[in-house]
Amino acid sequence: MVSRGSRPLIGISTYLERAAFGVWDVPAAVLHREYLDQVWRAGGNPVLLPPVGDWDAGSIGFLDGLVLAGGADLDPGTYGREREERTGPARPDRDAAESALARAALELDLPLLGVCRGMQVLNTVLGGTLVQHVDGHNPAPGVFADVDLAVVPGSVLGTALGESTTVRCHHHQAVDVLGDGLVVVARAADGVVEAVELPTAAFAVGVQYHPEVATEDLRLFGALVVAAKGSGT
Repeated sequence: MVSRGSRPLIGISTYLERAAFGVWDVPAAVLHREYLDQVWRAGGNPVLLPPVGDWDAGSIGFLDGLVLAGGADLDPGTYGREREERTGPARPDRDAAESALARAALELDLPLLGVCRGMQVLNTVLGGTLVQHVDGHNPAPGVFADVDLAVVPGSVLGTALGESTTVRCHHHQAVDVLGDGLVVVARAADGVVEAVELPTAAFAVGVQYHPEVATEDLRLFGALVVAAKGSGT
């Protein structure tokens, strides 16, 4: 990989939605701006990656790091489970593209941060499964819950955030069976897994919460950018 000056290129997955802007009301590739701002403030240049195309190790080799963004529920079929009543509609475009991005990042040992759905993608591509509904982490659509975490000392997350922290959550699903090689590095008080890491990777962290909305806290995105700088040549 080739780093781009002092700012590494950080790819961020996007999703396809109908969006209104200017005189248009059309299908578009969209992303919450907070992801862009956090990557920029942390010292990286954001690069948007739509769920369209053929994503593999060869096609993302220009990146220095990758963020898998939050969003809709994964199709339970991707991890070998039947759909439950409260699981949202399938988004096969995102499931396929983001699973491919995660596998490519792991193949390249590209610094990877999975956020909410992105953590679940990381878990499932490594053979893990999900609990399809948990209470208490999603008060209402568009409303975040403040959740206290206990973080494992010495982990990547613990080094960045300390042994305890309060985070913003908006999820109703969570990790069940861990993917191969992953370890749990943070839990909420109710036992829900809120962060995982892959110790064999240079930087592969999944967080169930939403660090992008904590606009004054750059610690996790900063750790990703530092790892991305180290991955460039």
